[in-house]
Amino acid sequence: MLTLNPKDIATGKLHAYLLSAVAPRPIAFASTLNQDGTPNLSPFSFYNIFSSNPPIAIFSPARRVRDNTTKHTLENVKHSPEVVLNAVNYDIVQQMSLSSTEYPYGVNEFEKSGLTPLASELVKPFRVKESPVQLECKVKEVIALGDQGGAGNLIVCEILLVHIQESILDEQGRIDQHKIDLVARLGGDWYSRNSGNALFEVPKPLSTLGIGVDAIPAIIRNSHILSGNDLGKLGNVEQMPSEKDISTYIQSPEFILVSQEFNFKQKGEKALHEAAKFFLNKNDSQTAWKILLSETI
Repeated sequence: MLTLNPKDIATGKLHAYLLSAVAPRPIAFASTLNQDGTPNLSPFSFYNIFSSNPPIAIFSPARRVRDNTTKHTLENVKHSPEVVLNAVNYDIVQQMSLSSTEYPYGVNEFEKSGLTPLASELVKPFRVKESPVQLECKVKEVIALGDQGGAGNLIVCEILLVHIQESILDEQGRIDQHKIDLVARLGGDWYSRNSGNALFEVPKPLSTLGIGVDAIPAIIRNSHILSGNDLGKLGNVEQMPSEKDISTYIQSPEFILVSQEFNFKQKGEKALHEAAKFFLNKNDSQTAWKILLSETI
C-alpha cells in the first residue's frame, strides 16, 4: 500500500490524489454577483449539505494551487453575501464545464455558457433556469482554512428557498433519482453520471437491529464465493429464518428448481453459496439464508 504524509508531498500532487480518492463529489453551480452587478457563474465540487434544521449548505472555493490566487466567487460573497446553488444534471454538464473557464473579472458566464439567468425571489444573484434544483441562499459565514495555495474557504450558506422542477418528481412528490440525472466530479477530467445501472438501493438499518456479520456461522462468513457486500446483506436481517421456515422452503417447488439449477447434490456447499449469492443480488436475503441453512435441517 502506498502511504503518503501530506507534509512530504507537493500540494499539487496531494490535491490530485485527494480529488481522485474522495469522490464522487456533488457540484455546487454557484451564481453570485460581481461588485459591478454583472452575474458570475462557477462550479465547485467541494460541496455538501450539512444541516436540514437549519438548512445549511457549505461549498469551498479553494485558493488556486498554482499561484495562490482566489476565485471571483469568493470575493463576490464577501462583498454581497448571497448565492444561488444550482444542481448540475447531465443535460447541462458541458455548459457547466465551459463556465469554469477562467474568464476575466466582469465576464458574464451565463452568456458564455449559453445558460439562462432566472430572477430569484429572495436574493439578488440569478438562478440557472436549466438546473433541476436551485437553492437561494444567504451567506452566514466565510471560514478561511489557510492562506496558501490549495487552502479552502468554507462558505456557509443558509438555504432560504428551494426551487424544484416538477418534471423530476415521482408520484409521491419526491425527487426521482433517475429523473434528476445528476452528475458528480471525480479526479482529473472525470465525471460520473448518477443514473441507469449506476444507481442502486441499500436499505437503511434503522427500523430493525441487524444480527451483524459476526453472528453469521463461520462456514458462511469465511466463504470464498460470498463477498463483503453479500455478508453485509446477510448481517442486516433482524433474525435468521426459523427451522420451520427453512423446512417449509426446502419442500417448495422453488427450492427443488434452484437445487437442480445449481446442482446442489454434486457441488455441495459451493453450490449453496452460489445460489445464495444469486438471491442476494436480487436483494432477497431471506431466501439466501434459507438456502445457506438448508443443510442444517
